[in-house]
Amino acid sequence: MNYRHAFHAGNHADVLKHVVLLAICDALTAKPAPCFALDTHAGAGVYRLQAEEARRTAEADDGIGRLLASSPSDPLVRRYLDAVAACRIQHGADSYPGSPWLLAHALRQQDRIACCELEPGALEALRRSVGHDPRVAVHARDGYGAFRALLPPRIGAQRFARGLVLVDPPYEAQQAEFDAALAALREGLARWPQGIYALWYPIKQRRTLHGFLRKAGLLQTKSTLVVELLVRADDSPLRMNGSGLLLLDPPWQLASALVPALRVLQQALGDGGASTRVHWLREQP
Repeated sequence: MNYRHAFHAGNHADVLKHVVLLAICDALTAKPAPCFALDTHAGAGVYRLQAEEARRTAEADDGIGRLLASSPSDPLVRRYLDAVAACRIQHGADSYPGSPWLLAHALRQQDRIACCELEPGALEALRRSVGHDPRVAVHARDGYGAFRALLPPRIGAQRFARGLVLVDPPYEAQQAEFDAALAALREGLARWPQGIYALWYPIKQRRTLHGFLRKAGLLQTKSTLVVELLVRADDSPLRMNGSGLLLLDPPWQLASALVPALRVLQQALGDGGASTRVHWLREQP
């Protein structure tokens, strides 16, 4: 699966990922202590939905486009749409925020963000979009290597006891990517067990994910949550029918808040056979 993000910005997978990302950020910033965020596969930071790459697929039309037309009232979904609107005020009416921009938007002056990217074009765009922000460090490094290099997070004498690691790889070789991501999550949990970890993954046919989710349930966490949005029936191996997030030690009450939010996304973005799932692989007693 070749997932060059400029072709897919603003699609249904981005909508799901970014609704959840902002909900986690808001839970982190509800407490006064500073937090740290690591974006391991950061991408460009901001995308243009009228650019040639995005118009070639037009996936944003059935993602953020549909959602904007539906005028949803759910608070988590409204929070996300407000962030998209803020990005467009700053970068133009056809802009769409990637996860680095959203992290910078949602976190505070005392918080710090590290973004990793290797592809030269995306790296240069990332530096333009968020590199001027003194809270953000842009690293030209492998995202999986960042688990060892940047965790546990320390900046000078400051250590961070709270924060988030977002893992959003391209899945060009899907099984190998799942294996690499799980290995990185194990290392991250060993190095920084206080962190919240979020791994995005594509869904073509859900049954092919059984082995991955079985292994994910064995990770040494207090709690492990699966959040999925399918926008069409799970019956085609040739296209991405939905996506999910594996959340390790997510914030308290996030799961219950996501249930109505996903219902709104299903209604706005789904076709026949659309479905959602919020499921604990490991639930804290």
